[in-house]
Amino acid sequence: MASALQQPEVAPGNGFVSEEAKRLAEQIRTERARERQSLQLQRENILSQRTSHPARRAALEAALEQIEGQIQAIQ
Repeated sequence: MASALQQPEVAPGNGFVSEEAKRLAEQIRTERARERQSLQLQRENILSQRTSHPARRAALEAALEQIEGQIQAIQ
């Protein structure tokens, strides 16, 4: 998928990007934006939770670390 964004199809000789390549690139950007938004909402939800139970706190920290890693991976 990422290769479509980095190297869109170009018609030989004229340097124009095909409509199909533009549509695919826009679809990929939209999917990534939705995924990023979903992860940000999950992150906010975890950060809003308060607990004094050590096991629950450890689970929340692990989940937060995983989500932040996924956010970094898609940027």
